[in-house]
Amino acid sequence: MQIDRLIEGQNDVRHLEETIVALRTELETLSFKIDQSVQQAIQLNTDEIQQLKGTASSLRDELESLRFEKDAAVQKVVQRFTDEIEQLKETSANLRETLESQKFEYDAIFQKQKLETVIEHRHLQETLEKLREELDKNNG
Repeated sequence: MQIDRLIEGQNDVRHLEETIVALRTELETLSFKIDQSVQQAIQLNTDEIQQLKGTASSLRDELESLRFEKDAAVQKVVQRFTDEIEQLKETSANLRETLESQKFEYDAIFQKQKLETVIEHRHLQETLEKLREELDKNNG
């Protein structure tokens, strides 16, 4: 009986040892699967992070490009208005010069006509005086 118990105890120990080995193998398999799942999750997250970084970088580049284009467009508009202002200033100066020139010419013509009128008026007065003298001479 004692031998039976001993054999039975040994069988129990062997059975327990086999159970321990099986459980240890299963634990290692589960640990490996967990590590593999964690690595896959890390890899997926790393890939997603890289994609997001790439997207952020592309958006930043696009934003910078748009900012550059906007600045260039603003500069172009400012330059166009500056050119237009300069042209308007030139036109204004030319018109002012033309106006002053015409005023000078008008003043010269007016003075000439005034002088001619004075001369003609004097000539007519002299003629009138001569005619009166002649008339007085003939009547008198």
